[in-house]
Amino acid sequence: MDWSIAEVARMSGVTARTLRHYDETGLLPPARIGASGRRYYGEAQLLRLQQILVLRALGVGVPEIGRILSEQVDEVDALRGHHRRLLAERDRLDVLAGSVSLTIAELEKSRKDGRAVSINRPENLFEGVTPSQYEENMRDFPELAQEVGRRAATMSQADADAAHRERTARMIRLAEFMAAGLRADADPVQAEIDIQYRTLTEMRPVSAEDYRAIGRAVVDNETWRTAYEAIAPGLAAYQRDAIEAFAAARLD
Repeated sequence: MDWSIAEVARMSGVTARTLRHYDETGLLPPARIGASGRRYYGEAQLLRLQQILVLRALGVGVPEIGRILSEQVDEVDALRGHHRRLLAERDRLDVLAGSVSLTIAELEKSRKDGRAVSINRPENLFEGVTPSQYEENMRDFPELAQEVGRRAATMSQADADAAHRERTARMIRLAEFMAAGLRADADPVQAEIDIQYRTLTEMRPVSAEDYRAIGRAVVDNETWRTAYEAIAPGLAAYQRDAIEAFAAARLD
């Protein structure tokens, strides 16, 4: 029994485009190619896809997944290894959940006291996030993801924590502008967006449309949206609108 690429996409939640990419890179070749050129997958391919998705969920990059799978011999041993990784990930998420809980408590206290949005230890927001997850969060932007993944691979946890603190501080500044009633196209907001844009362009050129797509991803990407909304409700959409205004005024 086999399944078409459309059926596998529907079952797994992975897009057909991603499945084709996995085939082109040799990570997940289909069981056969039909007369019309359509890819078909069997049970062995579905099991391999499951392993790929588990490793992706753990923040492992595509090249590293290929290396891991190529070295595997026994499927049971491989699953045991994945199980150990999942348990470690559960522990990491427990730490992350605790960090977010502390952030929520601080934000609620700030609002109750009528103070500006602030966090005593900004690094808490991303405590438990590892450098390897940078690439996963940029999955919708393959070229940037490759560069982000390359840089993340050379980062120590201390470097990653410093980057997280800076990113959190920027998010908080935007939240304070939003709380102050500044429009997304106001000069102070646009100055902050300009800093973000220049940070991206240090890695590779970013077109107006690419930057707009990144702005939309802040809302559409669950990981990004959750991080922004943890700072202040509506912040993800505010960031998206600010990027749109920046692109229209300075990049078009």
